[in-house]
Amino acid sequence: MNDLPERKRLRLEQYDYSTPGAYFITICTYEKRCILSDIRVGADALGGPDVALTDTGRIVEKYVLSTDNIPGIHVDKYVIMPNHIHLLLTVEAVDGPPGASAPTMAAVPSAISALKRLVNRELGTNIWQRSYHDHVIRGEPDYREVWNYIDSNPLRWREDCFYAE
Repeated sequence: MNDLPERKRLRLEQYDYSTPGAYFITICTYEKRCILSDIRVGADALGGPDVALTDTGRIVEKYVLSTDNIPGIHVDKYVIMPNHIHLLLTVEAVDGPPGASAPTMAAVPSAISALKRLVNRELGTNIWQRSYHDHVIRGEPDYREVWNYIDSNPLRWREDCFYAE
């Protein structure tokens, strides 16, 4: 008898992961430590939030922006919160050698793995939780909703499910 909990399915059933698409990615820091930024609500000139990156957060941002150097991957929008990052990624079709895996099957996990590995290497320690959450964007309304969510995430930091002081 196996007493282990049943693992949640990480992939959307009936979705063809071999086609290009957009993804909403969330990556958390190990033990959800607040080491990436400090959010000061009402700190900017218009009374909105100010996301002040830490030294670690600046390193993360450098590698988030370098993700655009991966063929077929584009970071459309991102935010670096105190203990997690949100990315809106677009994966485009990339011609590879015959028999190669489909771009979207490997592109998202490879990009996330590279981002984590490069940040950890520069810092000399692992700052990330083992996995990440991904959501397949299902059309333009979903894309706009995720875009707005990322945009407004700093304003809603105190209500965020990852909130910690």
